[in-house]
Amino acid sequence: MLPVLAIAALGVVQVARVAGDRVTIEHAARAAARQAAITPDPGTVAAHTVAASPDLDPARLTVELGAERSRGSLVAVRVRYRSPTDVAIVGRLVGDVELSTTAVVRIE
Repeated sequence: MLPVLAIAALGVVQVARVAGDRVTIEHAARAAARQAAITPDPGTVAAHTVAASPDLDPARLTVELGAERSRGSLVAVRVRYRSPTDVAIVGRLVGDVELSTTAVVRIE
């Protein structure tokens, strides 16, 4: 019974880590959208996104800006992150989890 409980506990730890990454990319997407509302430079928006999410691996993070860039219109920023599943035993069974979120703001 102990091995089953240990695997279940490791599963809970892995789910909690992925949930934490989800919250972080939602925060990063909002920060990126606010930055995209004041600057048209995609590089600046991407750098701001990475700065807003220091706990995430920048190599696993992707930032996409919407095409619309006129004053008063809405801009969408989509942030994707490949969350690593590296908890012992459970991580190998599940594989990395693809997380994605979009934030939309009005361009100033």
